[in-house]
Amino acid sequence: MSPRLHKVIGIGLLVLSLGLSSFLQRGLNRDRERLGITRTTVISNAPPVLAFTTVALGAFRGLIANALWIRANDLQEEGKYFEAVQLADWITKLQPGLDSPWIFQAWNMAYNISVKFPEHADRWLWVLRGIELLRDGGLRYNPGKALMYRELAWFYQHKIGQNLDDAHSLYKTRWFEKMNPLFPNGRANYARLLKPKTPEDQERVRRLTTEFKMDPRTMQKVDETYGPVDWRLPEASAIYWAMTGIENSPNQDKLPLRRTIYQPMLGTLHHGRIITNRITQLPDLRPNLDIIPNASRAYEDAIGTESEENKGHIQRAHRNFLKDAIYFLYANNRQAEAQKWFNYLRQKYGIGPETGIDPNATMETFALGKIEEDVNETSRDRVTQAIQGLVATAYDQLAQGDNDQYQGLEKMAAKVYSVYQTKVSLPSQAQRVALPPLAEIKRDVLLDMLRPDPNVNPEYQARLRTELNLPATFGVPSTNAAPAGASAPGTGTTPATGTPAKP
Repeated sequence: MSPRLHKVIGIGLLVLSLGLSSFLQRGLNRDRERLGITRTTVISNAPPVLAFTTVALGAFRGLIANALWIRANDLQEEGKYFEAVQLADWITKLQPGLDSPWIFQAWNMAYNISVKFPEHADRWLWVLRGIELLRDGGLRYNPGKALMYRELAWFYQHKIGQNLDDAHSLYKTRWFEKMNPLFPNGRANYARLLKPKTPEDQERVRRLTTEFKMDPRTMQKVDETYGPVDWRLPEASAIYWAMTGIENSPNQDKLPLRRTIYQPMLGTLHHGRIITNRITQLPDLRPNLDIIPNASRAYEDAIGTESEENKGHIQRAHRNFLKDAIYFLYANNRQAEAQKWFNYLRQKYGIGPETGIDPNATMETFALGKIEEDVNETSRDRVTQAIQGLVATAYDQLAQGDNDQYQGLEKMAAKVYSVYQTKVSLPSQAQRVALPPLAEIKRDVLLDMLRPDPNVNPEYQARLRTELNLPATFGVPSTNAAPAGASAPGTGTTPATGTPAKP
């Protein structure tokens, strides 16, 4: 074969290869667009560094990012979190359209770096920075990534809302301080938020949308679907971001977000109502029993729209929610409502081992059985609510003249308290999950029961004061001093012998 023919064949093969390559490239480009892994549009309002890296570096961004990821993983394993954070920051600038660098960096800040600081105030700054990174940065460039919404909701629900971090009380207080100016009573006035007219309302909406990146319309949907919620609590923000993710994510990614809603919704039931402690003047958490009807209906709606393979997860979550609702209603002396939801649970899910309901169980025996479970599980929130409920029911029985029932419930509350404190007596646990003194719990419950309330018969409160030998002014707010017969703020003692008791 002549050299000339070799050249002709070579050129022909080259042209054919280029043609095939062009054909395949068009298909690859379509797949990349469909999967959302190619960013062909210029990012609007991007910082100069981000604009430079996403345009000027071109395809080299991926190679540089891979090298930085390898180094960042090594630093993570070595515990060099500060250096790893810096590398992750560079990665987010190189590939802002990927969710993993944002999540990696935010998690490091909120969980790994924060616990390296002994001062709780310093920890809070790192937790807040992790939240802001996902909320203000990651979601700005990835508004349709379900995983980012799920992680952001988890930070609110788990890092701030639960008590696994020694600094959890400060986290809750700091978040309360940030949100309380916007929602002084925890509730949102949507008529004023959606159509602000006064300068105060306009400033509230401005802060809500620019500082917290929250849309009043979505907040209204949260309240209508799962509420009423207290927007000063982290669980409300967790539900908000999970719902926002559901509205903005592809259908195939929505199930984890729906599951993400259930945990903060359960937390809202447990401690979703804030009252101000009259002695310490600090916010105190109580169950939010008003959400039960809306929340149960939301579970049912989700069950009706999910596929058969996913219904089981939501049904189990619904059963657990109803069990806790019955338990808290009974513990808070709302017997008729507890009976109503107990009947509903039996009718909807039946009895037997799957539901954990004995065929012969009454609402009372079922609720008391849940109290025993909570003591064995050493759940601080649930045990606190159990003790508060037992004490409140005891005082109610005393006001109605049943001294025997009063004494029995008081003994039960003391037994629950003693068993729990014994289980968490290890030094590593005591600081984080130990309960306040039992006398202090009793005092707070009593002050709550005796606070002026147009829905409570004043004769009922007067009988309770008489039975406990308390002065008539006990529990009546005073603008200048603590209630008569009560200790000064912060002393941790109660009237007379330390706890109100029938002589």
